[in-house]
Order: sequence, then C-alpha cells, then structure tokens
Amino acid sequence: MKLTAEQRIERTHVQLMRDPDFCLFSGVFMVGKVEVSELIPTAATNGKDVIYGRAFVDSLDDKELAFLVLHEAMHKAYRHLFVWQKLAKENPVLANMAMDYVINLQLVDYNKPDVIQPPRDKQGKVMGCLDEKYRGMDTKQVFDLLKQECEDEQDSDGEGGEGGQGGQSDKQSKSLDDHDWENAQELSEQEKEELADEIDRALREGAILAGRMKGNIPRELDELMHPKVDWKEALREFVKTTMMGNNNSTWRRPHKKYIAQNLVMPSYYNEKAGQLVVGVDTSGSIGGAELSQFLGEVKSICDEVAPERLDILYWDSHVARHEHYTGSEVSGATHMTKPAGGGGTEPGCVPKYMRENALYPQCTIMLTDGYFYGDGCGDWHGVNSPVLWCVKGNRNFTPTVGKSVYVELN
Repeated sequence: MKLTAEQRIERTHVQLMRDPDFCLFSGVFMVGKVEVSELIPTAATNGKDVIYGRAFVDSLDDKELAFLVLHEAMHKAYRHLFVWQKLAKENPVLANMAMDYVINLQLVDYNKPDVIQPPRDKQGKVMGCLDEKYRGMDTKQVFDLLKQECEDEQDSDGEGGEGGQGGQSDKQSKSLDDHDWENAQELSEQEKEELADEIDRALREGAILAGRMKGNIPRELDELMHPKVDWKEALREFVKTTMMGNNNSTWRRPHKKYIAQNLVMPSYYNEKAGQLVVGVDTSGSIGGAELSQFLGEVKSICDEVAPERLDILYWDSHVARHEHYTGSEVSGATHMTKPAGGGGTEPGCVPKYMRENALYPQCTIMLTDGYFYGDGCGDWHGVNSPVLWCVKGNRNFTPTVGKSVYVELN
C-alpha cells in the first residue's frame, strides 16, 4: 500500500528521531504546523510552520525526503527567517540561497548517505544550493559573495541590462525550497520571543537525547545553544544590576552610557546593597582550586557593590554548611570559608533552607555542574530572589528558574 505524503513525512520524523545524530531535531520537528499542499512546488517555511508540496514529496525517495525534512528543521533551528530579515529586504532571492548553501553543506557533512541524500532532478543533478566554495561561511558571508557575483554579471552585460536579471532568475531556480518572509514578519515581537524560547528548549532537550544516544552535535548548532560569554562579566553584571539601585548620584563615576557622546553625566548607586547568597554545589564536581577562583570573583564583586551581608551555602542533597559574613568580614570570606558536603546533588535543598531560615537576598548565585537528582532545580516559590546559575562542565543545562551562564574555571 502506497503511503500518502503526510504519512511519509510523519514516518520520516520518527525515523530521524531514532537516529543518534538527527534526534537533536526531535523537538524542532514538533514546533509549528506541518502541512502538505498541492500549491507548493517544493517546500516552504515561515520559520515556524512548514508546508511540503505533495507532488515534490511523492517524487523523492526516503533518503531525499529525510534530507528535505532536516533542511526545513535547520531553518527553524537557526531562526533564519527572523535573523536575516534585513538581507531579505535587500534581496530575498540571494538571502534564500545564502541560507540554503550554509545548511546544505552542514547536512552533507553528517556523512550519512544511508540515511539522508540531497534530492536530485531527473538528470541526476543535485537540486538546491550546494557548493564547496562556501564551506565555513555564515549566511551573511555567502550573501555578500552572491551579491558581488550578481553585480559583476550586471557590469559585464551593461548596467541595468537583462543579463543581471537573468542571472538572478537562474539562481532562484537553484533553491530547494521557498522562504515565507512576509508571514515571518507578521509575527509580533512577543510571538518571536516565545518561538525563540520554544526552539531553544527543543534543541537543548534534543541535545540531551543525542548525548544519551552518543550522537554528534554540529559545532554550529552547539555554538547556537551555547554562545561564548565572559562568565565573569556576566556574573558581575548580574550582581550589579540586581543589587545596585539608583537612589543616589555621583560625579566621581561618570555614566558610561554618555561618555561616547562626549557628555559627562553622573552615575547612580545605592549607598548600601543588601544581602547576597551564594550556593555552592559540593557534590564532587567543584574542586578546591576552582572554588577559590570562583569565590575570588565573588569577592571582587562584593568589594564593588558592598553588600551588607554575604551568605555562603555549601550543599549536596542538603545544606551541609552555612556561613555568613557582614561588613569588613566579606572581604575575607575567600580565606575563611570551609567547604562541606560531598553527597548527592539536589539543589531544591537551597531554596527550602532559605525559606526555613528567613534568607531573603537581593540576588542568589548557584555554582554547580547542573547534573541533578530528584526534582530538578527545586521549588523556589517564596524566595523572591533573582537567581543566576553558574554552570561548570554541563552545556546542556537549562534552569527552570532564573538564568544561567556557562563558566570555565581554570
């Protein structure tokens, strides 16, 4: 019995979800709607939904269809139709091609011809944009090269002549799919943010599954999920933003925002910051040298914001030790602290302890490897404190409360 296009696409999703390398996209397949239409020549996406042309799906074998399905998933994963809207406004044809050149090379680099293969036409030629000369480039770099090629064609045929337009028309015919820029632009900013969060969660969950199945995650997607951030600067900014208010102004520290405009304006500050809680995972992944480096950064930040009190909670499956420092003691915390613990890893013990001991800080910092037992990040209800998770070693960690930054401790 011949399967319908809808059934083949669904079967392809399931097969790719079971593959160690392609299970990364399991959640991305589920983002938005998937439809089949007689009106679409190949396939199209608006960055959320995907439409497949029925006749085109019927013309592909299983490996070619898998390639097409992954192609559309990668457009969503990279949020191409939102990131590159500026390029599309300049030249939608070249923007389409540039995106396709990038992701098609990445799909070929999986080197799994038994699972996916680029679709070919009746003459056996690869359909879509695939060229080794664009290897290692991002969409903007490819776009610039394509744009230069079109300009060179126009110059050779005479400015405004038919040659340039013909060259662009030929390029359009190379595209494997279409990209619905118009519908992508109709999404509100809130809808775009919600979609970005949904895709991010889907990729992170897929990465966890790929890790369990010992699959490979492309460097480009790994960097998308884990952009390089200076954790020290992120930590400093988090503490300063949450603990330093704007009750008073001072001309001794000019406002950085206006310096570039040759204006000298006062900065604002609170004379006293409140309480800072630092929760340290002592289940075994954080060594003494690493802890000293981390607490050294906390100390330098405390010197700057001058909290009235610093509480350090060493925890594993429970809070094994609670230290608190006030006033001038804060500056010596790094040398006086005595880590304790070494059992399981249940971060929920920290907010529970904070509630039971009436610790209500202006902000909370959690240093951990992100590998937990029990109830994940725990129940933070009632703590009412912004939380920053400083995560060492586990790039797949996504907190259920607060924000996270990946740290590299020497």
